[in-house]
Amino acid sequence: MSLVLDAAAQDLLFREARTANTFTDEPVTEEQVQAIYDLVKYGPTAFNQSPLRVVLVRSDDARARLVSHMAEGNQPKTSTAPLVAILAADNEFHEELPALFPHFPQAKDAFFSERPVRESSATLNAALQAAYFIIGVRAAGLAAGPMTGFDAAGIEKEFLDGDHRVLMVVNIGKPGEDAWFPRSPRLAYDEVITTV
Repeated sequence: MSLVLDAAAQDLLFREARTANTFTDEPVTEEQVQAIYDLVKYGPTAFNQSPLRVVLVRSDDARARLVSHMAEGNQPKTSTAPLVAILAADNEFHEELPALFPHFPQAKDAFFSERPVRESSATLNAALQAAYFIIGVRAAGLAAGPMTGFDAAGIEKEFLDGDHRVLMVVNIGKPGEDAWFPRSPRLAYDEVITTV
């Protein structure tokens, strides 16, 4: 094996990790969420821009409002997951660049003064951070159930502002009974990797 990461960690993060569809009622603590963030914040992004913003849905009222915007098939699992996270891209991320990219504070205006450029960059880099977030959830021994089946405009109006775009909703917790669908196939190495 060519990987440095031990086999158990590889299984936890990738091979055995699955999208959970049911969860136990064991709560996800604030300490667990903090530990996840403290790990995944180190994942690289362009210009260290860090546009991901996370809204944790914990209250019954907020959950009911969120569930009303989820696709029908996603409503039951969103209703019962111990914690639900709305992952969004902050289109005004550039305001933080002088602090996050201090060796070139001019990047804020030199590269991101135009809104369409910021939106494109925020979407790409926040999606990258969302992937780190899912890996972090797995590293905490929890299961993640990322979903894109929802009314984005409704969620944005209900939970975000005009500067944020929802990317996905992630159910988080310990997997429950019959949590997994059968594993779907993956492409082979030579179907993905080309050497030139």
